Formats: sequence, structure tokens, C-alpha cells
Amino acid sequence: MNIDPQFLLTEPSSLREHYAQPYPAVVQKQIDHIDDYARRLINLSPFIVLGTLGASGIDCSPKGGEPGFVHVEDSKTLLLPDRSGNNRLDGLSNILQNAFVGILFLIPGWAEGFRVNGRARISVDPQLCGRFAQNGHPAKSIIVIDVDEVFIHCGRAITFADLWNSEKQADRSQLPTALEVFKAHVAISAARSDAE
Repeated sequence: MNIDPQFLLTEPSSLREHYAQPYPAVVQKQIDHIDDYARRLINLSPFIVLGTLGASGIDCSPKGGEPGFVHVEDSKTLLLPDRSGNNRLDGLSNILQNAFVGILFLIPGWAEGFRVNGRARISVDPQLCGRFAQNGHPAKSIIVIDVDEVFIHCGRAITFADLWNSEKQADRSQLPTALEVFKAHVAISAARSDAE
């Protein structure tokens, strides 16, 4: 696609000129610690998206578990257990290169998002991993997040998407299975490798 360069925003000043200033409260809603409301929301969330950035680019990893699987250790620290998965280690590798992370907490039925930004470290302390054992298996590691920013995120996107409305779920007959997508993408990668 050919994008006309005269319409590209390339400077912070032109970006800000294009958008209205946020209301002061939108900026002031951001705090630097986990308060009682934040603790309550984190304890109710069974699903997050963990954003990281490393030398290979950005990764947004979905993480889920029982509500409160992200543990509030104190007002400045979250503990996120990492369990056995596909072993790609995209997000974990990024954390080793760049400690800054962003987390979006979602709560089914709640039309808002909740955000925490901070800096992460990876611990494999057996005692700490054992605290987060599941089905008799300790967590593989614990992502320790030092909290910098905490704020409720406008639910406009969730509301527009009508995300929690079961009547709006995709028709399953129109959805490919995960295995179909997996096999197709493996075949594309294999063909590309064979061509090189």
C-alpha cells in the first residue's frame, strides 16, 4: 500500500496537534502503587496480556489462571507465576533484554480495563516457585514486577467490541480450529525454509 508521506505524523508535536489535550483527570488517575481498588481488581482478574519489548521486537503474551493468579505481594510488587507452556519464551527473553513491561488486566463482565506498567525480573527461587504450585507442580519461574504506574483504562474499546456479550461471539462454524491454523502456518514456514 502506498501511503502519502505528507499525511504521516512523525513528530510528537504534530501528534499532539492532531489530538485534543486529555482532560486533567485522565492524567491524574495514574498512580504509582497498588492501592485497595487496584488490589481488588487484580484479585478478580483471570486474564492478562503481558507486553514486553526486546531486540527482536514487541511481544504481547496472554496469561490466564484462576482469578487473582497475579499476586499482589505489596503496594509496589506483583508476582506473576509462569507455568509450562509452548517454551517459546518470547516475553521472558524480552524481559532479560529490557525490564519494562505493561500489563492489561481483563475481568469478564467488566467493561473496563486495568493497567499496570513497571519493570520485571525473573526469579527461579524454588521456595517462591513452590508458593505458586498448581496440581503439585511449582511454577517454572516467577516474574517479579516492580510497579511504576497503575490506572484504570477507559472501557470504550471493550464496550464497542461488546466483548462480554455471549450473543456476539463468533459463529464457531466460521472459525478455523487452532490445529488448522497451526498446521497451515507451519507449512508456510517450512516452504519458506526450503526455498532459502
